[in-house]
Amino acid sequence: MMKRIMCIIASLLVIASCLCPVAMAQPEKDYSHLKGTTINVYNWGEYISDGSEGSLDVNKEFEKRYGITVNYTNFESNENMYNKLISGGANYDVVIPSDYMIAKLAEEGLLAELDYENIPNHKYILDKYKGLYFDPDNKYCVPYTVGMVGLIYNTKMVDGTPDSWSIMWDERYAGKILIFNNPRDTFGIAQFLLGQSINTTDLKDWDAAIEKLKEQNPLVASYVMDEIFGKMENNEAAIAAYYAGDFLTMHDVNPDLAFCYPKEGVNFFVDAMCIPKNAQNKEAAELYINFMCEEEIAVANANYICYATPHALVLESDDYDLKGDPILYPDEANTPPTEIFENLDYETQQYMSMLWNELKIEGNSNIDAYVGLSASVVLVVVYMIYKFIKKKKREAYY
Repeated sequence: MMKRIMCIIASLLVIASCLCPVAMAQPEKDYSHLKGTTINVYNWGEYISDGSEGSLDVNKEFEKRYGITVNYTNFESNENMYNKLISGGANYDVVIPSDYMIAKLAEEGLLAELDYENIPNHKYILDKYKGLYFDPDNKYCVPYTVGMVGLIYNTKMVDGTPDSWSIMWDERYAGKILIFNNPRDTFGIAQFLLGQSINTTDLKDWDAAIEKLKEQNPLVASYVMDEIFGKMENNEAAIAAYYAGDFLTMHDVNPDLAFCYPKEGVNFFVDAMCIPKNAQNKEAAELYINFMCEEEIAVANANYICYATPHALVLESDDYDLKGDPILYPDEANTPPTEIFENLDYETQQYMSMLWNELKIEGNSNIDAYVGLSASVVLVVVYMIYKFIKKKKREAYY
């Protein structure tokens, strides 16, 4: 009898142990009060699963689930996004900048601290992408994608197999070369080729880099961002510098395209989801970020945009089509030297902007040149005022 009782007790304990996790599980937070509201999301172009080509429409899924409207718009570069934020012309609830721009926004007090109670799926982000220099205390961002810049070339138009950034200065491809339409990436290519750090604050290094880019300027067909897709896919250009993930998208359309990581080194980057300080719907923004970190949603995004992922569950998922891809996840032997962009000090930023405008003027004409010249003059004046004030402060100190 006692043995039977003990067996019954043991059985009850097993049942209880199975039921306890269910009983103790925290109920999903009620977000019904956010129904009917709107969030403004500002992201790079071609950077979310949007329902095309049989993919999941991530934003529509969010709207369907929570009854929150997503007003979704795109930017082409970190610098354009920054200028839009500080202009005050629009308010955004979620933005997805890159590492160095996150550092800049945080330093200038333009980002809100995240409430991770509303973002429990943050736990799925790999530890190696947390606590990085641009957000050491994980206050402001949740990583979205990671990746590297490389060289895209058309095998029908380029001789041999390139392995160096120097091919972008090869006169044989004049008028068939595309370069980034943003200063950090463009200067970065010249800096790698010159053996500089892409985070140098020595203005002489920047002078050398601009001279190198001026040598290249007559060979460049155009400065591009999202326009690169059509140009490379339609054989309008032979060589371009761009992001590895986007190469995979282009290659699906044009199999004549190939990719390499130049031996001199490349930029490694992390793009992450942030909430601006002036966000109008912060709670819904945190809900959106958490939603983007759900396994199904994160897998859909990773498959569609073809960038490497910082998400542990995506890397483990059988539904992830790019697991182990040699371009996104090269082994040690095929990984080039890398450097991450850091937020430059004010003086270096201003000097870079002045040089960038000078470079763009050389590549433009007529009214574009006058607009660029005006911008350059303004930057020169700002830079000279900054130097004058700094000198006066130093004289006063001593």
